[in-house]
Amino acid sequence: MVGRCLSAVLLVGLMAGAGLPVMASGDERPQRVVSMNLCTDQLAMLIADEGQLISVSALAQDSRNSTMAEAARQYPPNHGRAEEIHQLAPDLVITGRFNAGPTVSMLQRLGIPVAVFDPATSLEDVRDNLQQMGEVLGRPAQAARLIADFDQRLAMLQQPVVHPPRAALYFPNGYTRGDQTLLGDIVRAAGFRNVATGEDVQFGGHLPLESLVMAEPDVLITGSRHDARSRSEAILRHPAVERAAAWEVVHELVTSDWVCGTPQALSAVERIGALRGQLMGAP
Repeated sequence: MVGRCLSAVLLVGLMAGAGLPVMASGDERPQRVVSMNLCTDQLAMLIADEGQLISVSALAQDSRNSTMAEAARQYPPNHGRAEEIHQLAPDLVITGRFNAGPTVSMLQRLGIPVAVFDPATSLEDVRDNLQQMGEVLGRPAQAARLIADFDQRLAMLQQPVVHPPRAALYFPNGYTRGDQTLLGDIVRAAGFRNVATGEDVQFGGHLPLESLVMAEPDVLITGSRHDARSRSEAILRHPAVERAAAWEVVHELVTSDWVCGTPQALSAVERIGALRGQLMGAP
């Protein structure tokens, strides 16, 4: 959290130094906002006033990645190109840190204010992102309501577990996520210990199939699969994967629930927590 806070302070300083809106309110709030990142799309849709948000990224309309795909179809999509965004005449563009490349530089050279959001790496970051979006859109009260609802629901979902069972996260190409990621924090909040931590994976990293099998997790959780059977997903069909968990292999962790730091992440906490409840009650 210290690093994130320093990043937020640096961002505010850079925005202020460049004449960009740090916190909008009243008549100063932006009237034509364009989002060009899947995660800022959803945060903005939750907080923006009617008519304030005029475009979201095309990815926001993809139900495999966005929990708000239907709502996103009400907005004209953009593909993150500076030319198309400039033609929309926005008075604010919001985007994620990983999108802050040549497009953002060009927009800034054109005099268009840009607010950059860091990706969430914990459930606490969800609160921070909601608050930041409320500030840049001039809608702090709406953000505060969402944060209060988020805190209340998280408190209801979190229950102390004396001996938490062990869960392994396993994705295409044998990729896993550790405790220093949003999904890792979701697993912890749901009452599981993450196998990746014992394999010295704190962020995202590769978990060899042999290590997965030898770890003998209680539960193995994989994400939702696409229709096309890509080579990256081949490892998920290996017979050893189906036998790796002592109790159950779950293939239904919905990507859209955890890929972004929005309140929807609590749906993943609820789903995984219910799995723990079934495991603890199993004979």
